[in-house]
Parts: sequence; structure tokens; C-alpha cells
Amino acid sequence: MADNHNTNEDEDILVTLDLDDGSQVECEILTIFTVNAQDYIALLPLTEAGEPNEDGEVYIYRYAEDSDGNPSLDNILDDAEYEAVSDRFDEWLDEAEFNDMED
Repeated sequence: MADNHNTNEDEDILVTLDLDDGSQVECEILTIFTVNAQDYIALLPLTEAGEPNEDGEVYIYRYAEDSDGNPSLDNILDDAEYEAVSDRFDEWLDEAEFNDMED
């Protein structure tokens, strides 16, 4: 069972992501969605000019909130979890593109 909560309907929401190699990249939050009671967040990495990267890469992380209510990301997904989550994100993306065409 999966549902979706689009956090980015009205304005761009940006976060700075710390990568494993020690670098940082600014990302746009595309959506937060739930798969089997676990929340995930999809982030679109941006170039220094604030445009989406040409390769269209999207980072998907586990999402939680710490005791203070701040976002907490955990990107350790096993293969089966990543496949299920990526499939749900692809469904969301298809739905979002279809909705954009209707506007």
C-alpha cells in the first residue's frame, strides 16, 4: 500500500544534501511518499545555477523526523526496498506529469 504527500505544489522547497564523498548539493524536494508504512523523500539535485541536472537523476531517501521534528534522512536501502520505492516514485512522476498537462 502506498500513498503520496506532495510537499511541493505551491513553491520550490530546497534542501542541502551532504553526499558520501563529503561534498554538498542543493536539491529540490519533489515529494514525500509512503510505501508500506515507511516514508521516503525524493530529491532532485540542482546545478550551481539552480537548474535540474541534465541526467535527470533523483535521490530517494528514507525519511523520518527526529525528536525535535526536524527532517532526518537515511539513504541505506536494500535492493528490494529500493525497487519498490523507485516503482512508487515512477508512478507519482507519471501522475504528476499527467496532472501538469491537464492544467
